[in-house]
Amino acid sequence: MKPTTKAYLELHLAVFLFGFTAILGDMITLSASVLVWWRVLITSISLFFLLRFGKRMSKISKKLQRILFGIGVLVALHWITFFAAIKYSNASIALIALATASFFTAVLEPLILKKPFSLVEIGLGLMIVPGMILVVNNIDLDMQAGIILGIISAILAATFSILNKKYIDDVEPMTITFIELSAAWIFISCCLPFIFYYSEVTPTFWPTSHDVIYLLILALVCTTFAYILNLRALKHLTAFASNLTINLEPVYGIILAWLILNENEELNSGFYFGCLMIVAVVFAYPVLKKRFK
Repeated sequence: MKPTTKAYLELHLAVFLFGFTAILGDMITLSASVLVWWRVLITSISLFFLLRFGKRMSKISKKLQRILFGIGVLVALHWITFFAAIKYSNASIALIALATASFFTAVLEPLILKKPFSLVEIGLGLMIVPGMILVVNNIDLDMQAGIILGIISAILAATFSILNKKYIDDVEPMTITFIELSAAWIFISCCLPFIFYYSEVTPTFWPTSHDVIYLLILALVCTTFAYILNLRALKHLTAFASNLTINLEPVYGIILAWLILNENEELNSGFYFGCLMIVAVVFAYPVLKKRFK
């Protein structure tokens, strides 16, 4: 099997698991920040036992360690805003807002990696905008805060994905994952006291028995396993191709939300037509890229 083909298969499996993340986020009763704290803690512990951490860390320069730590902070903020988007709206809306990551990647990747702008990628990214307009116009006003948080999450996702692409050849994917998620946990641990202090209603910290089961699936399957698959695929794909494929996350997630959470009762046909437009861009990308190349 060709490396690129294998990378796409690994990426699609990762995307399916990412789609299931939104369902679990809706089912877990904890607040967004506490949920992410438990998620990264369990994930970091699982990774610690999967790699010989000391030997691998000694091979990474202090400067690169600091850079990866900073990327981990972006990952933490991305997850907090994503789960907050779910809490303020629903899983389907949060997922479709996240699909704008491809547009932000098309704009940010040339700036961060210092490469020429691609008119094809910019054009495809802009084609997602009409779909997003349809989505926004077909949801209740009280759910639009979820859209805003979802778009912020998409910008953060685009940024850390591009930065991972920049450093993926210098460090093994599993080591990157461990450092970034450990950094995310440290960052959220520092923020939690302030979140608890300034919250009008004190968030619940300890998960219920059902939450524990969902958190284990979320952390071990939908994070550790999926995150490593995504980084492995990124070695053979561009950050834009990766993020555009990740736009299938809302497709998988919305289908699961329809089947498991019955969210179709909260959303109308205009919303789903906007989703369809976004999905069409995903499938148009490889065809147009090959033609214009």
